[in-house]
Amino acid sequence: MTTSPVRRPRDRKAQLATAAADLFRRHGYHAVGVNDIAAAVGITGPGMYRHFQNKQAVLGHVLLTGVDALAARLNGVLDGFGDPESGLRPLLRAAAEISIDQRDLTALWRWQGRHLHQADQKEIIRRTGVLLGGWQAGLRRLRPELGDRDALLLCFAALSVFGSVGDHHAAPARERFVDLLADLAETAVRSPVVPSTETTAVRPRPAVAASRREELLTAATRLFRDHGFHAVSMEDIGAAAGIAGPSIYRHFAGKSDILLAASRRMADRLTLGLNDSLSEATSPRDALHRLARSYVDTVLRSDDLIAVYANEIGNLPERDAKEMRRLQRAYVAEWVRLLREVSPSLSDAEARVVVQAALTVVNDLPRTRGVNDRPRLATELTALAVGLLDSQA
Repeated sequence: MTTSPVRRPRDRKAQLATAAADLFRRHGYHAVGVNDIAAAVGITGPGMYRHFQNKQAVLGHVLLTGVDALAARLNGVLDGFGDPESGLRPLLRAAAEISIDQRDLTALWRWQGRHLHQADQKEIIRRTGVLLGGWQAGLRRLRPELGDRDALLLCFAALSVFGSVGDHHAAPARERFVDLLADLAETAVRSPVVPSTETTAVRPRPAVAASRREELLTAATRLFRDHGFHAVSMEDIGAAAGIAGPSIYRHFAGKSDILLAASRRMADRLTLGLNDSLSEATSPRDALHRLARSYVDTVLRSDDLIAVYANEIGNLPERDAKEMRRLQRAYVAEWVRLLREVSPSLSDAEARVVVQAALTVVNDLPRTRGVNDRPRLATELTALAVGLLDSQA
């Protein structure tokens, strides 16, 4: 008797991509191996190489496929943006629906996209650039008083609103969630801006030279942000600071110690801003506005710290990671509490969506080319954040 050969499923590549996306999102890119991805769909590690060259290729496939799906759903709606007033709301609702439906993909791009092969990064930027161009052109028709740079600012602000769903787990009822995101994005694109100039914002150099420990902390934080904690060695940090790797141990016990120092510093700065805002405020709304200004100032002064604090604390020892997450949750909870006092009709989940949208706009734009050199960026970020928080009052 002869037996029929076992047939591989036609959708094995898609199965691998789906499994990898879930593993990357839950555990981080560096914590997931080829064998983990293969095992998730019931095959051996070598079997995965029939479909993908390596783990990096899987990530590229997942994100490029997601961008194509996004473009396919938005292109038709963008065509309707020819009449900006009637086309704006359908466009924003469609973008909100996609953001919610592909929430895990949004989180994957925001936090793991830096691990892509350079060619895949460039291709994603190219494809998303085409979409951004359509948004920008439509916004110029909606608001002809805007220059290209001002339209770009507001387009990126709206995209950050949609991207914010990848930074939290709040989940209002779906239709309310869609409407709320669309409302917030519309607030962003209709925000008043002062016409910009081409002047580049220059940050003043510190009057006093940093200590060696500060140089190491600054260098390490930048490397962690750009490449991820696992991809950075002590030798890399030493080279970036201009010293030999072993000399770092005079200042830090190890790489995790550097990460913990960076995380604690960010937590301390945020807590100080929160306490000052609450102690000086005359009302919950005033406290919320003061807190927004404080957060903008902290982010702009903290350069890479905020990105590392948001994305890398899972690489700390478990006890330290739990403490940092507790501080993060407590900080956001104060924003939510204040917003619910100002807007009592909002549920806790809805208030969290609004707060996270405001925080994400402030986090994203200072690291966005074409936007981060604006001379009035601090004022504009504060206005955008306050506008989003006030939009549901």
